[in-house]
Amino acid sequence: MSAAADTVTTAGRVSAGGPLGTVRHLVAHEVRLLASIARWVARRPHGIGRGRAFSYGRGQGAMMFGFGFVSVLESVCMAVLLRNHPAVHRVVFALDVYTLLLIVGMHAASVTRPHVLDDTGDEEDAFLRIRRAAHVDVRVPLAAITSVRRELVTTHEKRDGQLDLAIGAQTTITLELSSPVRHFTFLGRPKDVTLIRFHADEPEALVRKIRAALEPTQRPA
Repeated sequence: MSAAADTVTTAGRVSAGGPLGTVRHLVAHEVRLLASIARWVARRPHGIGRGRAFSYGRGQGAMMFGFGFVSVLESVCMAVLLRNHPAVHRVVFALDVYTLLLIVGMHAASVTRPHVLDDTGDEEDAFLRIRRAAHVDVRVPLAAITSVRRELVTTHEKRDGQLDLAIGAQTTITLELSSPVRHFTFLGRPKDVTLIRFHADEPEALVRKIRAALEPTQRPA
């Protein structure tokens, strides 16, 4: 495995453990979502350190609000339908509340877990941290980046060695790597990627900063 792959981290990495491992992974993911609500309220973003944060969740705000509205509307309708069955209604209401919390948690995770560009240390330690909510967290060494560009893509086909992190069905930045980095899927399966497409609310600014950070590593000796 390359050195670049060794430096990659991902949220919720879980080794293969069959059904039990899958359950543990799902529970850990939901715990991170609920914790993100507390971070959002306290305005405490996660994992920025000395780096610069770049948001990506602005484009999905309306969609998440729509999901929340549908969840509340469903809860009201079920309350009317089950008014003569209080025991069942209490169970359904609890599930509706929990579903609404997860929806809020998804948006909170997107707000509190932004992309991070950290080029404050040595060139070998500089990295770009690409995230999506609480389930994708890929740390890419800047030394492994060969090309970065703004590119609006609205149709994504699954291909080997490619990671698409769309927000609102679109990505705005394309990153090409000289050596693979390891990404772990939602259920913890490893996947080596050499091309990453992701979304940022201000793609021009992020691409400009990445290129500026790459200049020292790409300058001839």
